[in-house]
Amino acid sequence: QPQLVESGGGLVHAGESLRLSCTASGGMIDMYFVAWFRQAPGKEREGISLISRHGGATNYADSVKDRFIISGDRAKNTVYLEMNSLQSDDTAIYYCAAGFDGPSSINIEPKDFDIWGQGTQVTVSS
Repeated sequence: QPQLVESGGGLVHAGESLRLSCTASGGMIDMYFVAWFRQAPGKEREGISLISRHGGATNYADSVKDRFIISGDRAKNTVYLEMNSLQSDDTAIYYCAAGFDGPSSINIEPKDFDIWGQGTQVTVSS
């Protein structure tokens, strides 16, 4: 199984954009379903985006639909999350996670993913 490392988080102003990276080592990220989650203080971990094995399909939570884009680069062994029009409500620790079997429901659930990165902080100031 690969190890995952997130990067790209930081402090931005409302309305700005960030691109997060989830880079795998020790395995091919393209072989897995990969999801992005986020967790804000006092909130449950929220699944926000998913890319299928081999990148053939993507899915988004309503909270980020039309603002965030998930994509993969096989050559770089990386999955990205482009985040646009960031708002203060987007402030959270962002995690990427991988699972071989894919989702068990239409929701992006942590239980469906067993390989996790360490998280990267995204803070959006008003």
